[in-house]
Amino acid sequence: MKYRSSCLIFLALSFLSLTNGVCQGNYLIKGNVIDAQTKEILLGAAIYWQGAQNSGVTSNTEGEFEIKTAKLPRQLVVSFVGYEKRILSISPSTFDQFWTVSLVPVAQGLEEVVIEGGREASLTESTDLGKNTLPISTLKNIPSLFGEVDVLRSLQLLPGVQTVGEGTTGLFVRGGSSDQNLIQLDGAPVYNPSHFFGFFSVFNPDALESVDLYKGNIPANYGGRLSSVVDIKMKEGRKDRVHGEGGIGNISSKIALDGPLFSEKSTFVVSARRTYVDAFLGLSSNEDINSNTLYFYDLGGKFTFRPSDNDKLSFSSYYGSDYLEVEGLFGFGWKNWISSGDWSRTINDQWYLDVNGYYSQYAYSIDIKDDENGFLWKNILSESGFRPSLTWHPSDVAVFEMGLHSRYYHFSPVKMTVPSESKVEPIKTNSENALQNDLFVSSDIDINPKLKIEGGIRLSLYIRIGKGVQYIYENEPSDREEEIIDTLYFDSFEKMKAYQALEPRLSVRFKLKENTAVKAAYNRNYQYLQMAANNSAGLPIDRWAMASEYIQPVKSDQYSVGLFKTYKENRWELSLETYYKDYKHIIDVKQGADILFTDNIESQVLSGKGWSYGLEMMIKKNLGRTTGWLGYTYSRTYRQVPGISEGEAYNPRYDRPHDVSFVFQREFSERLTGNITFVYSTGQAVSYPVGSYSVDSQEIPVYSSKRNEDRFPDYHRMDASVILKNKDKGKMWRGSWSFSIYNLYGRKNPYSYQFTNIINNDINYSSSSGEPIYSRRPGVVMTYLFTFLPSVSYNFEF
Repeated sequence: MKYRSSCLIFLALSFLSLTNGVCQGNYLIKGNVIDAQTKEILLGAAIYWQGAQNSGVTSNTEGEFEIKTAKLPRQLVVSFVGYEKRILSISPSTFDQFWTVSLVPVAQGLEEVVIEGGREASLTESTDLGKNTLPISTLKNIPSLFGEVDVLRSLQLLPGVQTVGEGTTGLFVRGGSSDQNLIQLDGAPVYNPSHFFGFFSVFNPDALESVDLYKGNIPANYGGRLSSVVDIKMKEGRKDRVHGEGGIGNISSKIALDGPLFSEKSTFVVSARRTYVDAFLGLSSNEDINSNTLYFYDLGGKFTFRPSDNDKLSFSSYYGSDYLEVEGLFGFGWKNWISSGDWSRTINDQWYLDVNGYYSQYAYSIDIKDDENGFLWKNILSESGFRPSLTWHPSDVAVFEMGLHSRYYHFSPVKMTVPSESKVEPIKTNSENALQNDLFVSSDIDINPKLKIEGGIRLSLYIRIGKGVQYIYENEPSDREEEIIDTLYFDSFEKMKAYQALEPRLSVRFKLKENTAVKAAYNRNYQYLQMAANNSAGLPIDRWAMASEYIQPVKSDQYSVGLFKTYKENRWELSLETYYKDYKHIIDVKQGADILFTDNIESQVLSGKGWSYGLEMMIKKNLGRTTGWLGYTYSRTYRQVPGISEGEAYNPRYDRPHDVSFVFQREFSERLTGNITFVYSTGQAVSYPVGSYSVDSQEIPVYSSKRNEDRFPDYHRMDASVILKNKDKGKMWRGSWSFSIYNLYGRKNPYSYQFTNIINNDINYSSSSGEPIYSRRPGVVMTYLFTFLPSVSYNFEF
């Protein structure tokens, strides 16, 4: 009955949209908005008819717009923060031309200068609840670790987004785990978005156009994850000439080039980045250091073609690689390869087609270099997808979208080889495969000037297929061989297990005043892939588990309500959001589970329920010499899984009730900009030992049967940076210096604790030293990663 009610609501909204606007929109005006000086496209420019600001549109990621009217002549207003407003006179004889609107930046030296990039429609106009857009220009000003600007680390400064600890880019959104975030680049999912063991993300900001985070009402065209969508788009090349930008930092350098390819109808973007930590290691005279290898690099590119005024083709690709080798003892590496293609076509003034296809592959390897106990472990997982969608604009007040998302998951068998002298037994696993088809439809409707509704529904059909193996157990799934009473073998594409589900979404905005709105949203999501991990930090070797006979897809329902208010013509924004989420069939690992070296992953996990709730507040200043935001989050998340923590509710490690973020940016002059960020959060939940016992002179810790009853100390840190631009001498080359300090006041935030015996009052005591033991006491050794850490980088454009 719930699904039927959702469908009836959607049909009612469809009828309302037709009765509101089917007879409107006799004229369709198309165009794009660009910077008059640099010719760069302007994303998020406001376009509206004079006297009708509330029913306008914004330019898309290509800087393009379409707006309708039932009468002409009329005055069209085009505005963008930091640029002079333009008013165009549109007549019946000129409406059908393509309008290229060049906006001139506000003259230098005015009292207030905009330092933030493209702005969306007013906070109180849209139905967006829990959505944040991170302008690339703002991202580049935020103080960075080692001088390396990072996308995902910057998202952690937003309310509702948390991290599990120091030195990780993993996102934990509204009580969800890191695997519950769909992070995609030009429509292709990225399974491991980190470099350097989580210190940096794989995204080079110089090659990006936009970063959008959805954590509330996730649109119906996105699916497959429970907590959030991070939609990242690579920028398109400019048409006038070849441009370049890059930087040289403490540990890496990067460059991005873009421009016309063959003509004005085709453009390109290419980017590259590489660390040179390995070069510094090789210069060391210490053999324990110069024998190590550590590096990462990535390459990216995007090519765009416009064969006609109504068609656009784009192809993008990314490849990244990390590798670590320590003293010839072991090697560890992982790689991402992502490719996507997109065809968009404007069929007529009401219909728009978009077809996206992608391939995403993630591979990792572990190489233990030992003749007796060594092995080489390799694994690959991939996803291929095809996503056509059709958008219909029947009027100024209604938009419909419908489409299909088909994907194929393939997790290759583990390839484990051992030296001939090795005592390690080779492990053989079986491949895992699945097909998923999702049908979606959505509508965005202005019922009247006060009420706006966005509704949608998604039907997901998931099939676990062969070639594969299914174990039959005498009782529950177990890793004991005697519990396996039979084994079923399935041929390629033979059906093993199927699931289907409906995922309704609904969001409503009601304007109390012109600058004040209340919004409410409901989202249901299903996730057919879950990560099984012994930790919460997100490691490159974490194991993904597909829905199967024994592991059901996890389901979440989220309810959220928010109050939004703008002040002084959107100069200030205030948002207050609250949410509640519940989870069904969520998995967690057993105590001491063997996740990596097993073929029957279902024997290492248990399934249960969970719930989370929270309150998010943010006050943000968008315009002026001083900009930034102050955010606060109160959130709690719980899991209750039979067989874990005595069946009682417990907190995952990423449960951090209080979280504060402060971002301050000040433009002191045309050349000098200062930035400060401050973060505070409750310490992560952990389990400390409750005792120990001795085995062969080794102290083995004993843990409580309850999970995560203790906490690390609270985390807090302040970072600062200064950006100094070189004097403008009228040349094409523009350079700037960035001086950053990570952890300004040297806070020693714990990364880990080790419970051990401290011998001779020396935590690094070694028996090989020959020193006699005169004291032994139990102790706790805290490891922290960074204190006061300065960095400098040089950035350039031409």
